[in-house]
Amino acid sequence: MSIAALIISYLCGSIPFSFLIPWSKGIDIRKTGSGNVGGTNVLRALGPKWGLLSITLDFLKAFIPILIIRLIFGVDSWVPYLSLIVLVLGHDYPIFLKFEGGKGVASTLGGYFALSPMLGVIFLLVWISVVLLTKYVSVSSLLGLLVTAILSYFWNLKLGITYTLLFFLSLYRHRSNIKRLLSNSENKADIIKILKKEEKIQ
Repeated sequence: MSIAALIISYLCGSIPFSFLIPWSKGIDIRKTGSGNVGGTNVLRALGPKWGLLSITLDFLKAFIPILIIRLIFGVDSWVPYLSLIVLVLGHDYPIFLKFEGGKGVASTLGGYFALSPMLGVIFLLVWISVVLLTKYVSVSSLLGLLVTAILSYFWNLKLGITYTLLFFLSLYRHRSNIKRLLSNSENKADIIKILKKEEKIQ
């Protein structure tokens, strides 16, 4: 049954909402903006309405199955934690898109809320604070994941190990952003302006 949970998690993670939504509008997100199959790039291509929908669906595709797996196996089992890692790998390397996916932040956050809602709230507080100060989505995401990874050890060791692995996975997936940050060429996003005026990220 635990193997089935892992397979289901990977397949749920592989559902490429951030590809399907633009594709339904005649846009191949892989050939638009950064080429990343993620909500931020959908914001660039289609604006906040569809970008936020993509992010929400990427969140829910992790939150719902991981919550169910947690309820079935319990928090003392490794299955929910391994399932979250596998699910995020499914988002990052989806079988339906020849293993070329996104960066997994929204799906990781969905898993956070399924396993430990308080850490999910902490991530959001860090993310919002940093993105408002710096306007860098990549920096906000990585700092949010790093802070929650550190704090998760105060919850339990399984969470700590899981969130640490997810942080390093996200760090790897953000390697192109890190290179742009070092060269001072990373794109900024004024979230308030985007949400108020429904403008696309430039």
